[in-house]
Amino acid sequence: MCWRTKSWRHCAPVASLPEDTLASAINDARACRVCEAFLPLGPRPVFHVSETARVLIISQAPGTKVHMTGLPFNDASGDRLRGWLNMSRDLFYDTSRIALVPTGLCYPGRLRNGGDAPPRPECAPLWLDRFIRLMPRIRLTLLVGSYALRNRLGKGAMTDRVMRWRETGPAIIPLPHPSWRTGAWERRNPWFGEELLPALRNGITEALT
Repeated sequence: MCWRTKSWRHCAPVASLPEDTLASAINDARACRVCEAFLPLGPRPVFHVSETARVLIISQAPGTKVHMTGLPFNDASGDRLRGWLNMSRDLFYDTSRIALVPTGLCYPGRLRNGGDAPPRPECAPLWLDRFIRLMPRIRLTLLVGSYALRNRLGKGAMTDRVMRWRETGPAIIPLPHPSWRTGAWERRNPWFGEELLPALRNGITEALT
């Protein structure tokens, strides 16, 4: 860094900032308390990341069962998602190959009408972008549910986003949230199982090879 006065110019070395690492990001995220006042069950960030992961699954936020177990997608929606992917639990939870990061790392609670509350808006800007930047080997990203779609692709109807999956593929594949309600949606949109899922499964195989 240099600065100048009327009579002389002075230069001094600038201390470099420490290099960010995935390990430091993990530790920082585990210790995060930014949203603590808004979390009915308290903070418990749930995610799986590694420097060697090839597939990244971005979802919305943990439910109560995931919050209690600390294991991403350890619930009925996870079973449905693994069925879509034709992926075993062992592979799904192999952190060296599959990264799992929700847009909200902690359980956000329920809405007054009984539905799940949205992910806390503070979370993704703090952690999701940082994790993505520190996982350079990711080849395929799955956007699971409306909140993940909106975070990465901007506003738009979920069905329209998923229907246009070829526009973002093969590197990014949009998916609906795999809740029990999605069964009726799948019946109304047979192309999802007939076209998208076979292509997605092939893409996963290629990304992990």
